[in-house]
Amino acid sequence: MTQTHPKVELHLHLEGAAPPAFIRGLAAEKKMDISGIFDERGNYSYTDFWQFLKVYEAATETLKIPEDYHRLTLAVLEESAASGVIYSETFLSPDFCGGRDVGAWREYLHAIREAADLAEKRDGIILRGIVTAIRHFGPEKSKETALCAAETAGDWLVGFGLAGDEKMGKPKDFAWSFDAAREAGLRLTAHAGEWGGPESVRDAICDLGIERVGHGVRAIEDLALVDEIAEKGIVLEVCPGSNIALGLYPGWRTHPIHRLRERGVKVTVSTDDPPFFHTTMAREYQMLAEAFDWDDGVFEEIAKTSLAAAFCDEATREAVAKRLSE
Repeated sequence: MTQTHPKVELHLHLEGAAPPAFIRGLAAEKKMDISGIFDERGNYSYTDFWQFLKVYEAATETLKIPEDYHRLTLAVLEESAASGVIYSETFLSPDFCGGRDVGAWREYLHAIREAADLAEKRDGIILRGIVTAIRHFGPEKSKETALCAAETAGDWLVGFGLAGDEKMGKPKDFAWSFDAAREAGLRLTAHAGEWGGPESVRDAICDLGIERVGHGVRAIEDLALVDEIAEKGIVLEVCPGSNIALGLYPGWRTHPIHRLRERGVKVTVSTDDPPFFHTTMAREYQMLAEAFDWDDGVFEEIAKTSLAAAFCDEATREAVAKRLSE
């Protein structure tokens, strides 16, 4: 697949998509020493998922004010557009944007939206936001995050999710936050089935009432669950390059996305935290084509599945659909 083939991405962490050079530049401006999070080539350096979380949060420490997020959003969307992405949904955390204070969160959100509007004019890419509670920060903080989401829900902020360390707590611990987000009209997703097994996917679906699962790939270990996901039409936000880089699967050919799709599950393709995993949407497409002999027809189907599962309003969906069919 070429760089320019139109793509729809549903699973992208804004801070996790920050180019290392961008973060180093911010650190230099602020006279912060975060050299320990980079390797000798200037890439992010970590050994496992849990150290990855620490490096991620250390990089985020350089993002101090709304203007930093404005610049970050422009940098991230430039990278996405270069890979052919025409519509993207990004995870945003009020934990990192104003400490879950609604007033401060509004300022950060305004800066991000302004940058998104600029990028849409400049690069033709449309961005929408999904507020994400951080699982390892605990259920009480997630309630504050959900209130930030509810206060700013609308045509741009369209979803609510849960990310972070899957080994901390259970999905049901966050049910209050998801209920609050649902009542505010937000669509729901949650990370599960990455470091937690298939039971984590089942629990997220049953206890949180989500319509999309972030990752979800370990559902393949329970074929009854796979069939249930297919029957319910629940969409998996699959990030193959991320799973492989973090050691969940040894290589592309062993990744379960192909088997999930063959069993009738609606799968989508995303990059998660692309510079951490040395990937882009174009590379994901290329590697999947090589691993499974997927042709243009398969990728067109995945793009349409992704757009149908997007949390945007119908006017936006129609506009993106026209570009997919060009």
